[in-house]
Amino acid sequence: MASSHSSSPVPQGSSRDVFFKKEVDPTKHIRPVQSLPDVCPKEPTGDSNSLCVTPSLVTDQHRWTIYHSKVNLPAALNDPRLAKRESDFFTKTWGLDFVDTEVIPSFYLPQISKEHFTVYQQEISQKEKTHERCKNICPPKDTFDRTLLHTHDKSRTDLEQVPKIFMKPDFALDDSLTFNSVLPWSHFNTAGGKGNRDAASSKLLQEKLSHYLDIVEVNIAHQISLRSEAFFHAMTSQHELQDYLKKTSQAVKMLRDKIAQIDKVMCEGSLHILRLALTRNNCVKVYNKLKLMATVHQTQPTVQVLLSTSEFVGALDLIATTQEVLQQELQGIHSFRHLGSQLCELEKLIDKMMIAEFSTYSHSDLNRPLDDDCQILEEERLVSLVFGLLKQRKLNFLEIYSEEMIITAKNIIKQCVINKVSQIEEIDTDVIVKLADQMRMLNFPQWFDLLKDIFSKFTIFLQRVKATLNIIHSVVLSVLDKNRRTRELEEISQQKNAAKDNSLDTEVAYLIHEGLFISDAFNESELTPIAIDTTSQRNASPNSEPCSSDSVSEPECTTDSSSSKEQTSSSATPGGVDMMVNEDMKLTDLELEKLANNIQELLYSASDICHDRAVKFLMSRAKDGFLEKLNSTEFITLSRLMETFILDTEHICGRKSMSLLGALQSQANKFVNRFHEERKTKLSLLLDNERWKQADVPAEFQDLVDSISDGKIALPEKKSGVMEERKPAEVLIVEGQQYAVVGTVLLLIRIILEYCQCVDNIPSVTTDMLTRLSDLLKYFNSRSCQLVLGAGALQVVGLKTITTKNLALSSRCLQLIVHYIPVIRAHFEARLQPKQYSMLRHFDHITKDYHDHIAEISAKLVAIMDSLFDKLLSKYEVKAPVPSACFRNICKQMAKMHEAIFDLLPEEQTQMLFLRINASYKLHLKKQLSHLNVINDGGPQNGLVTADVAFYTGNLQALKGLKDLDLNMSEIWEQKR
Repeated sequence: MASSHSSSPVPQGSSRDVFFKKEVDPTKHIRPVQSLPDVCPKEPTGDSNSLCVTPSLVTDQHRWTIYHSKVNLPAALNDPRLAKRESDFFTKTWGLDFVDTEVIPSFYLPQISKEHFTVYQQEISQKEKTHERCKNICPPKDTFDRTLLHTHDKSRTDLEQVPKIFMKPDFALDDSLTFNSVLPWSHFNTAGGKGNRDAASSKLLQEKLSHYLDIVEVNIAHQISLRSEAFFHAMTSQHELQDYLKKTSQAVKMLRDKIAQIDKVMCEGSLHILRLALTRNNCVKVYNKLKLMATVHQTQPTVQVLLSTSEFVGALDLIATTQEVLQQELQGIHSFRHLGSQLCELEKLIDKMMIAEFSTYSHSDLNRPLDDDCQILEEERLVSLVFGLLKQRKLNFLEIYSEEMIITAKNIIKQCVINKVSQIEEIDTDVIVKLADQMRMLNFPQWFDLLKDIFSKFTIFLQRVKATLNIIHSVVLSVLDKNRRTRELEEISQQKNAAKDNSLDTEVAYLIHEGLFISDAFNESELTPIAIDTTSQRNASPNSEPCSSDSVSEPECTTDSSSSKEQTSSSATPGGVDMMVNEDMKLTDLELEKLANNIQELLYSASDICHDRAVKFLMSRAKDGFLEKLNSTEFITLSRLMETFILDTEHICGRKSMSLLGALQSQANKFVNRFHEERKTKLSLLLDNERWKQADVPAEFQDLVDSISDGKIALPEKKSGVMEERKPAEVLIVEGQQYAVVGTVLLLIRIILEYCQCVDNIPSVTTDMLTRLSDLLKYFNSRSCQLVLGAGALQVVGLKTITTKNLALSSRCLQLIVHYIPVIRAHFEARLQPKQYSMLRHFDHITKDYHDHIAEISAKLVAIMDSLFDKLLSKYEVKAPVPSACFRNICKQMAKMHEAIFDLLPEEQTQMLFLRINASYKLHLKKQLSHLNVINDGGPQNGLVTADVAFYTGNLQALKGLKDLDLNMSEIWEQKR
């Protein structure tokens, strides 16, 4: 195996050509491959046991080590348990019973012979001949014979005598350990009478080191001799190289002379022109820089002038532009080192001035006379202030405006009260000091006029606030719109620039003069007109200084430098004021949208403020129960005024405020409670004093009923003069039917209409009114039942007895109320929300209760006659005379009953009632006849009974309205078994 550390080519044996040459005996022609020892080995030779036991690639390259084990893989795979060694290690795991068999050649693989390589040998034969010829001309330098090999082995053995410490790469005698190893101190210790022996040891050490030196020198000389041919060849090549370099130097000199002549003739003039152009451009830049410095120097006086005229936006733009110029174009100028901090302080001062100015403007705008027709005060001033505040991100100006609105709302009420109180002579302001107490001295008409004046002032106040906030809102939206359009233009510009960059030629001019690309000089001269065109737009700004007439200084003659990115565009507000929209507003779209929403919320807040102040004004007047003492007309008037104000503010601000509406609802609830309690108390008093006699119907009540018949439920207006000529009627005519009623029911009808009209006037109390009206109707039903059916009127009013006429009159009154319940239900249903329709079930329950009451009255009338029949017929005897006294009494009582109810109840109800009475009569008569054992046998008793029954039938049918009544008297006889 050849050494990998040899610096010379590895010698190759003749076995490399075996494949192409005639086969020879390898024992005769192949010899061990040897390599020369390295001239500078990385590890020293010597005694391996004295220094290191680690295998060395230099000393042990021909000796087997543990690193050679990697090539003996078959030996590692052999199974030592086998009795015989296997020829193929792949079969070691096939078991002891495996028998080797001859592998049959595959039919699919061809037999390869030397004839297959004939074509290949013919192709490379020419190349092989050339290779052999070159090898004969330049024989290998590393071909050794036996003598050289023997010499190499000898020199190798000599080198091994040299200790390896001398061969180490880090060998240095300044190291104490190395020095002690090479020169032990024991050789130089002369103390103790051992001088002769130490001297001998030192001499021996010197001779040993000299011997090591001789060995190394001999080996070096040997290595040099082996490479002598290379040394001679290098010397020969050195002479040839010197001649070649001499010729090259002469050619370079001639080329330089030609280039110098070309440079003098063709380039010097052009470069001089370019140098002059660069110098001129530099002079122009210096001149413009000086002019720019002069302009910047005038910034502070200019800002003071702008602030004196309240041009805050212009002053801020000038400061921002100056700061940008200082940071970009005048950076490092010593004379301006303090100007930046001064401008920052000036900017903070402007922020405070703008906030103070906006506060002053808000106070002036909101506190000016409300009769002024001007909606917006100094619109241009407002726009300028808003732009300045937006530019500086001072977004708390809306809070300032909100606080001013609260103060103004308080002052409006206070001033209105003062003006109204001063007009009333009855109020002594010296005695009554507090303004609230003075206000409570006003009666309802005066207080109502005051409230109406306050509402009108609040309406004007909200209109002004809306106009002002609309201007602020339009400014914010214009800035937002400009930001979006600017962003779109930048995106389009970036796309165009990207396309332009892709189309540009990428070649670069490498000709350099004084550290600058010549192409840069041309580019700067080309860009100068573009910079002039760009800055000429900024020179038109109202905040810029007048420019010089020199066209060269135009690009930077103002504080708006060419590096500034500020652009302005004009847009018009709703008021017609042109606004300069600045791109450098420092506000994001999200912040601007949030600010726009806050402006709208501020308008809603203004409406809430007015409503809150109005509520406090109402509550201060309601402390002594003033509002609860209002009558229906007054409260309805007040309610309509408040609802009108609520609608006006909703129309102005776009949202309904709930505070005043809640106060109105609260007062309405109190009004409804008082309204209901008054009517219920009144109805209770009427029922307690009602004697249940038929009352005359005044003409106004008939008109009231007629108005309901026309489809509208409302109290008719009183007609003076006409009511006195019309006499009261005996009955109430409703849709062609006559109703005999008591006076309480007439007043109840009016009370019901008052409930319905109150719902029309105050829609917010519809549900409460429905509940209260249901309660009122239930109260009338239950109370009338107690007084009539329960005979409560005997103790309350002092009636002697409850007559059939009282009962019939009570039934007819209930029927009248039942007649109007569907009308009342429809009236409330039209004014309820669909989700509130479930409340209409109260009317269904009331109707059922009234019908039950009417049925109980009818049953009571029948029961009265039933007890009478039972009393009279129990004493009936079948004997002469005919008709008997019993039947005469029965017919008399029936006539009285008819007389009592016929004029009160309709004819149909009278007939139905007498049919039920006749059924009771037949039942009692049948029972008595059965008791007397009188049958329908045609005998004398049967004849007497038939005559009495005929008398009863004739008298009953003779009554008015009962002629066609089917009495069917045959049912009195029992059926024959």
